[in-house]
Amino acid sequence: MATVELRNIKKRFGKTEVIHGVSTEIDDGEFIVIVGPSGCGKSTLLRMVAGLESVSDGEIRIDGSRVNEREPMERDIAMVFQNYALYPHMTVRQNMGYGLKIAGTPKRQIAAKVDEAAALLQLSDYLDRRPKALSGGQRQRVAMGRAIVREPKVFLFDEPLSNLDAKLRVQMRLEIKELQERIGVTSLYVTHDQVEAMTMADRMIVMNAGRAEQIGKPLDVYERPATLFAAQFIGSPSMNVLDGRIEAGEMRLGSAALGPAPAGLPDGPVKLGLRPEHALPDPDSPLRLRVRLSEPLGANTLLHGQLDQAEAPFTACLAGVHRTNGSGEIIPLRVAPEAIHLFSPETGDRLN
Repeated sequence: MATVELRNIKKRFGKTEVIHGVSTEIDDGEFIVIVGPSGCGKSTLLRMVAGLESVSDGEIRIDGSRVNEREPMERDIAMVFQNYALYPHMTVRQNMGYGLKIAGTPKRQIAAKVDEAAALLQLSDYLDRRPKALSGGQRQRVAMGRAIVREPKVFLFDEPLSNLDAKLRVQMRLEIKELQERIGVTSLYVTHDQVEAMTMADRMIVMNAGRAEQIGKPLDVYERPATLFAAQFIGSPSMNVLDGRIEAGEMRLGSAALGPAPAGLPDGPVKLGLRPEHALPDPDSPLRLRVRLSEPLGANTLLHGQLDQAEAPFTACLAGVHRTNGSGEIIPLRVAPEAIHLFSPETGDRLN
């Protein structure tokens, strides 16, 4: 096990900078999820830690030692890829033990490590099968087993569940998190799926256009997003963002007063962030949602439409089954003042 430090890491391809100075310290045994949309730089950042991409500026340290110039095999890391990268002509046992065989580990020791990892991953009954005879989830376990037997200091996961169906992804993310907690290996996990990030991470790095928008515990990022991007990326359905203003100490949306503004904020335009799940029916509220589409999901109901006071679309997430009269129905809603997030219209940074 090991600590990992990223010190102002930058990456350039030619003159184009794609990673803009990412810094963080990862504790021994911590599970870090790097999350963001396609093209944000999350896989590039992981590949720099792995040694598969060079570092243009900054420093990567594993267990206190600089590794910028070390080859991947010299960093004592193990990587699990999206496509499993298994040898089709080898059995599960051979795939899991191949790295140890190349390293010259004695056969008896390889067999013991493979058996131990197979038991941990519930693969003992499949050791003599080839990958084509396994399900997607079993192949992913074999890929993890190959990493486990090496007993690395750091695990790196690059979108390992993206090829699995939705139900299996839920099962596998639970298994990966439980496994990581049992063996206690420092882990960096890349995903574009914010649900994976919220449910698996000890802390997350929210990436956007090569920058770390926010680093923190999942619920901290959800409850106090540092930027508009983090606010809208984390949380499902996405946070509603509306053009509002602060006037005479009150938050306002059009003609509707939403409650007292946080102390110290000057009058002027603001971006109002309202999470769909914080919108509640209230016949006395001045906020009126004109419904365009209703999505009954059983546990909750999504109402999509537009508020009378705003031009932007608005989504409300109401608990349980909420039957509407169809498109055009008007539903008054309220959001508690303490649940409203305020952001700068110019920078997108949090104000409250």
